[in-house]
Amino acid sequence: MTQRYELHDLIRTDNFIDGKWVPAASGKRFAVTDPATGDVIAQVADSGPTDARAATDAAARAFPVWRDTLPKDRADVLHRWHALILGHADTLGRLISLEQGKPFAEGRGEVMYGASYVAWFANEATRIYGDIIPQQQRGKSMSAVKEPVGIVAAITPWNFPLAMIARKIAPALAAGCTVVGKPAEDTPLTAFALILLAHEAGVPAGALNLISASRDNAPASVKDWLDDSRVRKITFTGSTPVGKYLARESAGTLKKLSLELGGNAPFIVFDDADLDAAVSGLMASKFRNGGQTCVSPNRVYVQASVYDQFADLLAKRVAALKVAPATDPDAQIGPMINARAVEKIERHVFDAIERGAQVLTGGNRLTERGPNYYAPTVLAGATPDMHLSCEETFGPVVPLFRFDDEEQAIRAANDTPFGLATYFYSQDLRRIDRVSRLLEAGLVGINEGALSSEAAPFGGVKESGYGREGSKYGLDDYLSIKYRCQGNLA
Repeated sequence: MTQRYELHDLIRTDNFIDGKWVPAASGKRFAVTDPATGDVIAQVADSGPTDARAATDAAARAFPVWRDTLPKDRADVLHRWHALILGHADTLGRLISLEQGKPFAEGRGEVMYGASYVAWFANEATRIYGDIIPQQQRGKSMSAVKEPVGIVAAITPWNFPLAMIARKIAPALAAGCTVVGKPAEDTPLTAFALILLAHEAGVPAGALNLISASRDNAPASVKDWLDDSRVRKITFTGSTPVGKYLARESAGTLKKLSLELGGNAPFIVFDDADLDAAVSGLMASKFRNGGQTCVSPNRVYVQASVYDQFADLLAKRVAALKVAPATDPDAQIGPMINARAVEKIERHVFDAIERGAQVLTGGNRLTERGPNYYAPTVLAGATPDMHLSCEETFGPVVPLFRFDDEEQAIRAANDTPFGLATYFYSQDLRRIDRVSRLLEAGLVGINEGALSSEAAPFGGVKESGYGREGSKYGLDDYLSIKYRCQGNLA
């Protein structure tokens, strides 16, 4: 490591374009705030189309050089980046907690999770194999080779400000692509810190460019990338409506797309499940980041014969969770990202109670702790007509639905336009095989609440998007296949 950065050193407020930190062309800035207090942390560049175009220009100039850099040399750069991330894990974890709100232990955990993708794709950079196609005619050879798709535009969400951008940038750079990117307006500081370390690791000027933009200016900035034929791929994690917009608006230049979109994850507990394990699995999957994750269980279906027992076990565990700012070392649930998030949670809980749900624990805003806190909540008696049944709550709320038999549970779990993650608990091996095949989702957790791994493909089906991140399959989304045929060899 050539330099040790303290927290104030990692906070950068300008765009990173062509290897330089530059303000927005307009000179405008917008505030990034601490969700725990509402205090302003920094004023960052508020970019527009001019800045987006400058980033693309830089990426276009850098692409031929980075594309032709030996895979081993690209891997070396990524390994150095990985080492720098690990060397600054505590500082990056504190920065994540500061601008996103999650407890420090989770913030540091996210750093390690994001770093795992950098290490994985550093190794995969040297494993981009093609094929020799068996000869079909004498005097003619045929082969298929994989090449970098070109400039990649990466657009990332606020809930995992380091992991999501690392999961997109690392495979792009490993494949030989250059990158333009825009983090979410709520959490740009972590992304800029990550890019600072990438530059320190030796990513050349122009190969990696990042701009920030306010909620008002982001659409126009991204639109420039959608319209620019030099940008050959969009990778996006966020809501389904925005994903559909990106797909429509990029159709004019037929870009390659990876879209990891909204979810409405079911969590099924059968009567033969280990209930203690099921409760622990639900706690891990639901309350990570305060429920603000796309794979968070949104609908919990419990078989009638074990419903009351499971509800009692769960309510006791949830009631014991400590809600506090990230500065509290014992915090387990931090603030929600902003006031809009809390208002949506309140709206869902109020609607559920109006339609007959019973509050087993929580169900209220914790205004005494700060502006964006909501109590971890368990609701019994949830029904399909409630808003939380068909919309992601994206918060620490567990609605419990009752079911009678396996067929009913599968039908209810699949009754959604989304298909990102699903979970179920059972000790019947035949049921495990049967149910895992019938559930309509890209990710299936079987007696397990923690699904994500850099070695596994992450992505959904139906309106949860397409494309995969992580694993050897994730690298393919940044490559195109070229068929080469050579004749007159006989």
